[in-house]
Amino acid sequence: MAEIPFFASRNGWKKAVDALLDHEPGFETVVKAHRGQQLLIHRARSVYEYLLRAIIYQQITGSAAHTIHSNFLNLFPLRRPNPDLLLRMSQQKLRSAGLSRPKLRAIRDLARYQKEGHLPGFAKLANWEEEEIIDQLTEIHGIGRWTVQMLLIFQLARPDVLPSNDLGVRKGATIILNKRKELTVPELEKRAQRWAPYRSIASWYCWRATEL
Repeated sequence: MAEIPFFASRNGWKKAVDALLDHEPGFETVVKAHRGQQLLIHRARSVYEYLLRAIIYQQITGSAAHTIHSNFLNLFPLRRPNPDLLLRMSQQKLRSAGLSRPKLRAIRDLARYQKEGHLPGFAKLANWEEEEIIDQLTEIHGIGRWTVQMLLIFQLARPDVLPSNDLGVRKGATIILNKRKELTVPELEKRAQRWAPYRSIASWYCWRATEL
């Protein structure tokens, strides 16, 4: 699947980064370390398939999640998890992929939303406000605010999302701001007000800062 730049052009990314540096010079080190790189969108086939993957990847290592996700997709023709077939499939067969009981419940709830037409697609979500999207999708069992924020950033390319409960963002912000004590959620949210309207870009650099 093709990569899509977060902004339409490199100039768009540069404009956001320049604005971020104007308001928070502490980002300069991590920006220089990742010069020429930017956030890329790997658009999933659908919101449904993106959220299925997100549920499976929650709270386990990436390698374990990759294996379980692959096993899960192999249960379906052409590796496409049709919601009708998923809901008819036995719990034993679904569990054979490595799914825990809570994740199985969440996946089935998501499949019901998709089957009943309650799960909006990317085109519809593009016209919604961020909190409206969060409110709608967190009604699904197993989908929390953080998961929807990842969709907002990495699928809908919303530029001003701050996943303040993300440990990596908090750790990265602590490094960037040269703080001796890790920032709390309220401290991060207050400081990040100066990063608007590019808090998604700032969050991406916070994640990169933890890798330096």
